Amino acid sequence: MLDEDSGVVSYHKVSSTPHDPSEAIAQGLEDLVQMHRLDPTAISLLGHGTTVATNLVIERKGARVGLVTTRGFRDVLEIGRQTRPHLYNYRVHRPTPLVPRALRLEVEERVMADGSILTPLNMADLEKAGELFRKAGVTAVAVCFLHSYREPDHERRAGQALRQMLPEAYITLSSDVLPEFREFERMSTTVLNAYMGPRMGNYMQRLLERVKAIGISAEINTVHSNGGLMSVQTVREVPVRTCVSGPAAGVIGTSVVGSMAGYDNLVTFDVGGTSTDVSVIVKGRALYASNRLVADYPVKTPMLDIHVIGAGGGSIARIDDAGALKVGPQSAGADPGPAAYGRGGDEATITDANIVLGRLDPHFLLNGKLAVDFESAMSVILRKVAQPLGISMDEAAHGIVRIANANMNRAIQSVSTEKGYDIREFALMAFGGAGPLHATELAKDCGIRTVIIPLEPGTFCARGILLSDITMDFVRSELSVANEIAWQRVCSTLSEMEKAAMAWLAREGVAPDRRELRLSIETRFDGQNYEVIVPLEGINPNGLSEFLANFRIRHLQEYGYDIEGRETEIVNCRVQAVGQVPKTNQTFLSGIDSPNVKSERSVYFGSKHGRLQTPVYQRNTLPKGHQMQGPAIVEEMSSTTILLPDQTLKVDSWGNLIIAV
Repeated sequence: MLDEDSGVVSYHKVSSTPHDPSEAIAQGLEDLVQMHRLDPTAISLLGHGTTVATNLVIERKGARVGLVTTRGFRDVLEIGRQTRPHLYNYRVHRPTPLVPRALRLEVEERVMADGSILTPLNMADLEKAGELFRKAGVTAVAVCFLHSYREPDHERRAGQALRQMLPEAYITLSSDVLPEFREFERMSTTVLNAYMGPRMGNYMQRLLERVKAIGISAEINTVHSNGGLMSVQTVREVPVRTCVSGPAAGVIGTSVVGSMAGYDNLVTFDVGGTSTDVSVIVKGRALYASNRLVADYPVKTPMLDIHVIGAGGGSIARIDDAGALKVGPQSAGADPGPAAYGRGGDEATITDANIVLGRLDPHFLLNGKLAVDFESAMSVILRKVAQPLGISMDEAAHGIVRIANANMNRAIQSVSTEKGYDIREFALMAFGGAGPLHATELAKDCGIRTVIIPLEPGTFCARGILLSDITMDFVRSELSVANEIAWQRVCSTLSEMEKAAMAWLAREGVAPDRRELRLSIETRFDGQNYEVIVPLEGINPNGLSEFLANFRIRHLQEYGYDIEGRETEIVNCRVQAVGQVPKTNQTFLSGIDSPNVKSERSVYFGSKHGRLQTPVYQRNTLPKGHQMQGPAIVEEMSSTTILLPDQTLKVDSWGNLIIAV
């Protein structure tokens, strides 16, 4: 919670309610209102990040979906790209399509690649499809016709007819969700949108009702995958754009907080209970991608380039069939959770290992709110890891942490070194409940020299929402060789898209003086399959040569080579609409002049140092400018920071912990 008058930020955290996340959100809001004696109507902005849409796909709990497509293309969804998930492992299969073949129906219609109509839409076929869907109990319908990104008229007429035939069903059109070429990715994304739509809409309605019951009248703004905010209505229309909603807020928060601290090149390192999310920020700007898998299903929509692996505090350590120690991706989750939580968990987890090592408080977590069962943590590490491997308890626990760090290191390399960036030029921003626990040891492994720990890392994604703007991405496929004729057409297309983007910002209630548009073009060399994103300063009818030069610079950076004499192809035109949200400077309330040691405990720092008596500090007692030499532990409500023996820490003027590795 941010007080716009004073700039003071307050933090609160409650246990998740996986059966209905809106319960926990409402509980947290109600607690904040009561703790600070607030008038609920005084709340001016309510931000919301969610993984509900993604979880619907992971758990296969979405709607019963029907698909309407062009005759001859019903099996595109199943054929896909003819690639196997693991080239040499025939036991690993692609996921079952979310629409069974019996509900993938074809209608007579055909639009050509240039947008001309070859075959008119057959309304009789459409009526038969609607009747079959009604009898089959379909609650959501995806409409995806060939080349509808060029001419959407057939899809719009089909959508209108289906809404009349199935008034209770959720209808989604590919020309609204993703008006660009590549029919498989467009169909997959549209089907996912339909699959998520009904239940995501119900969840948002429950959240609205719970928030209203507290007395909060502010509209809920939800973070979507590109790191911006969008209204409840937009979430209902395109829930597929919330696939990385939660992690995206942390990336945006990192770019703002890192810039304030004086660091423009950053690796974001967000470790929670089940997963680790990493991304990079270059010169203050987050990087974007247009493709990713959600529960193994392709989604093509503008989103922050975030790499996710199954490594978190609840990740399970086990001995595999070959006798090697493995960590993750399986997780003990929140229920029963790690053995140390005392809720019946009987698997060794990363959290249990950190407790045995003394890195986490062996008695209480969350400032005393969560009691720790130290004996259970020791027992499970001993039985599941130490004894089978014939090593000591400390070696087993540290081995679990080191293997988890190795997995995290590979994830960081995939978004940095493998994209052509020198990791030594970046600082590591660590957050999430477990990020600061791993950051300093991981930074040594990666060759990163600086680690930044923001205030209350376990709630940093929520803080990032307060630093996000309202945004939406618009796209049009062009698909033409980059010559003067095509460039004039591109300029005309971008101009039309700018008008649509401005109209959307007006619908979202953004004042004219807070509107901004960001233009880019996805481009490739002729003969390539994939594109690079080239930003534009504006629409310039005479700017073709400058654009081509910038493309070659971006291609060289991303792929390491240029192709002299090869023609360039323009693929997609993009416009990002930005509605700037007013941001209040956040105030850091400094601690006392000379912080006292809260306690001391024995902490294991690996074979080189062994166990050392280590001072433990309460973070809110550390003043601005305070410096200390490791080893040390800094505790706060939502996280714990480990300072290794050969590292130093300083508190900057914004309250961040700056650690020199």
